[in-house]
Amino acid sequence: MIHLDSLERRYRGNLINSLGGFKSICLVGTKNTLGNENLAIFSSLVHIGADPALCGLIVRPSIPPRNTLANILESRSYTINHIHESMIDQAHQTSAKYEASISEFETTGLKSEYKEGIYAPFVKESIIKFACEFVQKIDIEINGTSFIIGKIIDIIVPNEIIENDGFINIDKAGTITATGLDAYYTTSKIKRLSYAKPNSIAKLIS
Repeated sequence: MIHLDSLERRYRGNLINSLGGFKSICLVGTKNTLGNENLAIFSSLVHIGADPALCGLIVRPSIPPRNTLANILESRSYTINHIHESMIDQAHQTSAKYEASISEFETTGLKSEYKEGIYAPFVKESIIKFACEFVQKIDIEINGTSFIIGKIIDIIVPNEIIENDGFINIDKAGTITATGLDAYYTTSKIKRLSYAKPNSIAKLIS
């Protein structure tokens, strides 16, 4: 049995950060009202609901406030961009603490792109991406983090990776996953099963 209080701080952090297993990772694109672009990697994206379409992000405490959070609260617009294998090094570099006036797009070589009606920049290299409108900020007092809830308003996904029932096959897009703060993994689908019901065995879909 591991007793957390007895562990060295960095060892403890690595242990806890990787304890939950594989996580969804993404690049969050924002822009402040002065026009400065920001791009940051997140491993806390969670699905909240499909109707309305909502997702959430955990933002860690920081003084001064983190650029992503400040931009979201200021502009109420942000984008979520999937990461694939060829983007790993650039995506990881966005975790560095750049000044608000410095664009992570420029420092990493990733390209920003804009869609009509969306204030925040998308990542051009991303295959799956969507735009969000800020809805709610919930402060979590126990550790000073904030839970940011956004409404999904626009989605960019190639038609060839959307199955007949609307299911997005992220394998085909090459979307990657992560564990801890610095380990990245490719994925492969094992199987997809039908909706589970009592007294009925779920059937293989694909």
